[in-house]
Amino acid sequence: MERLRSSRAKLLDRYRQAGDGACGAAPGALLVQEVMEQEWQELRDRLPGLRGDQPMQQLAVLEEIQQELILQEQSVIEEYERSLRFDEECLNAMLDSLDATDRVICPVCRKNNLTVKAHLVCCQCGLYISTQNMTEGKLRSLLESTLTEHSQRCLHSPEFTVTSGMEEEASLLMSCSVSLNVRQFWPVASENLTGAAPSLHIPRSKWESSFSHSPPSTLLTLYPL
Repeated sequence: MERLRSSRAKLLDRYRQAGDGACGAAPGALLVQEVMEQEWQELRDRLPGLRGDQPMQQLAVLEEIQQELILQEQSVIEEYERSLRFDEECLNAMLDSLDATDRVICPVCRKNNLTVKAHLVCCQCGLYISTQNMTEGKLRSLLESTLTEHSQRCLHSPEFTVTSGMEEEASLLMSCSVSLNVRQFWPVASENLTGAAPSLHIPRSKWESSFSHSPPSTLLTLYPL
């Protein structure tokens, strides 16, 4: 009887080891019945007196051990479910973070995220520019390439403003009061014969860029076709 009671700790340890070796399997796959049957068979082999009719005390000890295993299994399942919820929360937080970093900051106010639709780009600060087939990726690429080109020739930060004429739609204007260097970055360009700023013709799905060389500032106008 004492040997049966002393096997309690070993039996619980065996169950815990089975749980640790599950290699990601759901805790529900660790059946108390399997562990109990294995331990019962070992007890029968070690204690021949257990064969036949078992005394009630011995059965009570086994039932007590089985209840402990059931509670242990429930604890493992609860821990597994908590771990799953934690992993899900971490994943959602990562996705939210990626979504937030994927937004384009307004170059005019430098505070709010731009709302980019296929037909418009707008901001809470009042920026509103009509576009065609615009995406956040296209807009980000355009702004990044423009700023990178400027930073290669000037250490000063340019400023962005929104401008529009009487007959023209609103345009995004980048100006720098220090740098006078301008370089075409679109692959297709045509030079105006009158000596005016070069005009770059891009498909309607993109924005057209034109440059003005009017000292003391360099202007880059980005406007939709």
